[in-house]
Amino acid sequence: MHDAASNKPTHLSALWRSLSLLPAYIFFALLLISGSIVAQLPAGAIDTTAPPKTAPQNPLRAQANEALDKQDYPTALKILTPLAEKSPNDAHLLYDLAFTQDALDQTTAAEATYRRAIAADPTYFDPHLALGLLLARGGRLTDAHNVLLTATTLTTDNPALKGRAYRALARIDQNSNPATASDELLSAIKITPETSEDILLSGELAEASGDETAAELAYRRLLAVDPQNHDATAALTHLLLHQQQPDKAESLLTAALAKDPDNPILNAQLASLYEQQGKTAQAIPLATKLHTAHPEDPSITRLLARLYSRNQQYDQAATLYSGLLNKSTQDPALLDDSADVQIHLKNYAEAESLLKRAIAQPDAFPTKDDLAQAASHLAFAASVNNDPTTTLQALDIRGKVLPQSPSSLFLAATAHDKLHHTKQATDLYKQFLSVANGQFPDEEWEARHRLITLDHTK
Repeated sequence: MHDAASNKPTHLSALWRSLSLLPAYIFFALLLISGSIVAQLPAGAIDTTAPPKTAPQNPLRAQANEALDKQDYPTALKILTPLAEKSPNDAHLLYDLAFTQDALDQTTAAEATYRRAIAADPTYFDPHLALGLLLARGGRLTDAHNVLLTATTLTTDNPALKGRAYRALARIDQNSNPATASDELLSAIKITPETSEDILLSGELAEASGDETAAELAYRRLLAVDPQNHDATAALTHLLLHQQQPDKAESLLTAALAKDPDNPILNAQLASLYEQQGKTAQAIPLATKLHTAHPEDPSITRLLARLYSRNQQYDQAATLYSGLLNKSTQDPALLDDSADVQIHLKNYAEAESLLKRAIAQPDAFPTKDDLAQAASHLAFAASVNNDPTTTLQALDIRGKVLPQSPSSLFLAATAHDKLHHTKQATDLYKQFLSVANGQFPDEEWEARHRLITLDHTK
């Protein structure tokens, strides 16, 4: 804050506290419960422990099958590539080659070869499933869904593979259409035994459909048969927190951590829970342990930086935020959090620079409220930096989302004062005094002083 007459900073703490609402912390810093759809899908096209089998028609096919049995994919690739060139319409041979390319992470070639196998024999189940899983792993969920749906209409001698197609469909439909996903999961369970992953998914689908009772029953059923299932613990913790039962969530986590103290998922959840409860001193050791074990994980680093900031360890927080911004230069929420630390360190010019970068991309903020809060912070930093034009621009952005507050009125008044807009400054100082009610004694004294001075300039 500046005194318009002396141009020197005055007391800032009360005004800054009023502008800085607590950030909307996201409970899962690590996407711990179910992760992305891509992460949930099977890691390989078809289990590499059970490679494709085709009846050998010549010694080279026998050698290829032997190499696949041994998971010697480079050798299999050398044999199968020329064989496929000689027999371009042999669907089984093409599938063997695509499978091999897939195992070697040659995804572009594998996709093309799977499609050639399907074109050669549209009723052949295996390349449909493998292609669908490959597309899903690449994030092409619509295409994956179409291919997998076709796979479920085809015949296969292996019900486990048909079940896998239904489960993959359920994962894809999980967020967008939980009812359909439930039907797909049920279809999988009808033809193959229920797995722990099925029970977990049924709980997640019930939760997505708003049936929290069924979700809790599913998670507890899974924990009853598999007490060490940390995914179930994480899911149930999330549900309990959503139900405003933090004590139960904490008990669940601490009991699980007593058996597996180094589990990163559970430690991250408990640290985030402590963060939400304001138990910063208890959260920091957990987050520090996680950061030491996973120094390159941005979610963990961000969690620890927030905790340092809340604990007024601003130097440590600044170092972590600097490293994060080197890797994610345009994240507006990250820029705002980093600027908040710089303001507490009285590096106002650096804070204003960071906030200008954030505000320059308004559509990138998670919500309009987040944008408005960043604009509030920019208005404050610019005011301290004696940049009244930026202050007013930031307040204009803020005003489109949030109502006027004593702090925003005072910042607007001082900005107009510095720009010699006497009438606007006078009106705003009066509005500020009418609502301040003793909350900002230093700023109220300054406003009265400036009103006297401005009245004498008329």
